Amino acid sequence: MSAPASSTLSAALVTKEIAIRPLRSPEEYRACVELQRATWGEQFSECVPPTILKISQRLGGVTAGAFDAKGRLLGFVFGMTGVEKGRLVHWSDMLAVRAEARDLGVGRKLKEFQRDVVRALGVEVIYWSFDPLVARNAHLNLNRLGTQVVEYVQDMYGDTASDLHDGLGTDRFVVAWWIAGEQPPRREPGDPSGWKTLPVLNLAPGEPQQAAVEEPLAPGTAELRIQIPLDIHRVKVDSPAEAAEWRTSTRQAFLHSFERGYRVSGFYRDDAAERGYYLLTSAEGGG
Repeated sequence: MSAPASSTLSAALVTKEIAIRPLRSPEEYRACVELQRATWGEQFSECVPPTILKISQRLGGVTAGAFDAKGRLLGFVFGMTGVEKGRLVHWSDMLAVRAEARDLGVGRKLKEFQRDVVRALGVEVIYWSFDPLVARNAHLNLNRLGTQVVEYVQDMYGDTASDLHDGLGTDRFVVAWWIAGEQPPRREPGDPSGWKTLPVLNLAPGEPQQAAVEEPLAPGTAELRIQIPLDIHRVKVDSPAEAAEWRTSTRQAFLHSFERGYRVSGFYRDDAAERGYYLLTSAEGGG
């Protein structure tokens, strides 16, 4: 899980005055719960309590915060370590950053701290989930961290009573972040000019039917795009019905393409069009 965005702090503050470290005191654990509610809503039913935040640290988990010079909690990351098919893995369950500290690299720094902690335990891969409709998270996870999308899960968490999830459900990408050995170079979207001629699989609300790729995918379609709004949370405030249409169209597009062997291979933003685009590539060179 992760959250939405604006910033009023200076970028210099992030590097000079913000410390990333494990939570330690009862006050810090309570501040973490308060930040969960500030992020996902007062009625959020999935808040992780201080007891679990603390105990997880004793068993290879991570509960770490980003603190400003005055000791105020600006963000946190929480994850659990377990076993999958006989190997140690880590599930990063929550990441949240206060609105005034977002878009400044705090989330990435928290993830990197988490990576360093669990890599020292022998963990080679970290999994987590994020909403495919949230462009900011797609950029962080795919471009900045270089994760791989391994699965699309419909309504992964069910009804959480979160303000962020209300009306949209909890469809999620599950991603894998391979952390063993040297880190691969950061995957940047680069010049997307070549992408702009690729077919778009899904319709935006109000677009004519012919704007989308014909069904079924034409043989030989090696690459295609799936579009999302740049700010789904703003869309939901302005028009909940339009936000729900985005969920339906992207769900159908991702499930359809994944079933035919396509996988997410990139993401870029088109600020002028107020769109984000996932690039999907076929392993077999066609649909």
